[in-house]
Amino acid sequence: MRPKYLNGYGKLFGGQLMGWIDEIASIVAMRHSESEITTAAIDNLNFKESASVDDVIVLRGKITHVGRTSMEVRVDTYVESRRGIRKIINRAYVVMVAVDDCQHPIPVPGLLVETEAEKAEWEGGEKRYALRKQRRIEGY
Repeated sequence: MRPKYLNGYGKLFGGQLMGWIDEIASIVAMRHSESEITTAAIDNLNFKESASVDDVIVLRGKITHVGRTSMEVRVDTYVESRRGIRKIINRAYVVMVAVDDCQHPIPVPGLLVETEAEKAEWEGGEKRYALRKQRRIEGY
């Protein structure tokens, strides 16, 4: 963390973190789909704690759910101590859509779900998908 990323209170500016989250989610989705992507939604963004100057920020992204053309990417953000101990400060779910050269949605590969944790994430993704769909119907 450098001073240019801080807000007026000396903490990490939330908009800066949102930009980093979008970048990480984009990279993860491009690797999975092997195509260009676009951000469809930031479904959930929970600021759990803040970060200050000289903190080391670590972002980790992983695909948690896929549809026909969309991918849900969970991005966890941590503050890492000098001893390598990480404390989570943010979790976000970002929906990315694979697109062709004309920006039309294209199919994405499936997702291999093996562990209990992966199954729980998949089920959570199903619920978040249904909620996003209901919100679109309601104009939310």
